[in-house]
Amino acid sequence: MGEPVRLELTGDEALVLFEFLARFDEDGTLAIRDPAEERVLVRLQGVLEKALVEIFHPAYTELVEAARGRLRDPVG
Repeated sequence: MGEPVRLELTGDEALVLFEFLARFDEDGTLAIRDPAEERVLVRLQGVLEKALVEIFHPAYTELVEAARGRLRDPVG
C-alpha cells in the first residue's frame, strides 16, 4: 500500500474541501458550486503532484489500477 502521504492545507481550504466532499456524500454528485471549490481541488492536485513519485513511473496506469483495486469495497 505504500508509505503515508502527508498533505497540508490552510484552514479555509480544508473547510471548503470538507463541504464539497460532504455534499458528495449526501447526494452522490461532484458538482462545483463555487470557484473556491475548484481552486482548492487544483491546489490539492498540486500538493499531490509534489508528493507522489508514482506519477512519473512508466507503469503509472497500472499503478493507479492496482491502487484502485486495493481501495475498492470488498465484494460479497
